[in-house]
Amino acid sequence: MNVSKVGQLMASLSLTVFVVVFSWNISYADGKGIFASKNCGSCHQIQGPAAEKTFEDQQKKKGPELWYAGSKFKKEWLGEWLANPTAIRLLKYNSVTEKNTEKHPALSKKEADEVADYLMMLTAKEVPVGAVTEAVNPQGKNMFQKKYGCVGCHSIKAGAQKVGGVSGPDLSDAGKRLKGDWVYAYLKEPKVFKPVKRMPIFVSIINDNEMKTLAGFVAAQK
Repeated sequence: MNVSKVGQLMASLSLTVFVVVFSWNISYADGKGIFASKNCGSCHQIQGPAAEKTFEDQQKKKGPELWYAGSKFKKEWLGEWLANPTAIRLLKYNSVTEKNTEKHPALSKKEADEVADYLMMLTAKEVPVGAVTEAVNPQGKNMFQKKYGCVGCHSIKAGAQKVGGVSGPDLSDAGKRLKGDWVYAYLKEPKVFKPVKRMPIFVSIINDNEMKTLAGFVAAQK
């Protein structure tokens, strides 16, 4: 390849990168603007770290915090959910008795994609990248259903049916929305994300390898 063709190729690649980055920046800026215009911040915290110190502080929150959304959620699911929201909790947020009857406002497909682009930029340094292999395996299933009793609060699929409790989020399709790396980080350093919570702290109970296996099992539920 001669020098002129190399130069043309480099110029073409540079232009392509510029267009992609420029388009992404517009989408990010639009998503941030839509998030603000819809007053999403009135229910969802986008500035970390978590600051609540008591259950009363936690109960004042109207919706889950999103300051680590990019570390927690899978982008494709996030965009689809914002356009067509469905209940993830059978019980009302911050309640273990009241049924969840609230409906999250839906965004247009374009708005949902742009807000998803924005939220995916909100990440937490405590969440490693590539630490967990997402896979259904007998070890993870045994830990979830028997050894650590996660099924007491969270439901998963058992064939064509769901089994488990309803006081925690439904995990039967967690693999569509949650990243295994985040599930692992949440088990390992729960107070970073939820200083006050009802879920047991497993740090002194589950070793690191088991945490990764369990996180991978949860994040493979689809």
